[in-house]
Amino acid sequence: MVNATAVNKTEKGDAEHGLAARLDELETRIAFQDDLINTLSEQVSRQELDIRELWEAKKQLNTQLKEVSSSNIRREEEEAPPPHY
Repeated sequence: MVNATAVNKTEKGDAEHGLAARLDELETRIAFQDDLINTLSEQVSRQELDIRELWEAKKQLNTQLKEVSSSNIRREEEEAPPPHY
């Protein structure tokens, strides 16, 4: 009987050690995933600001282009054909 009890204690200890190792691994994975999520969230926020700045720059360029094109650049339909036609 003593022998069977010692085996049960050893198996129980091995199982607890295995569970502890798995728990440690899962906790480590979660910590890395949390860090990655925070990093990605910050990057998305920066990209959103960049996109807003680019949209504003695009609007300004469109306005400037309209001002220039209306002043001295004619549309293709308004241009006279070149002399060699």
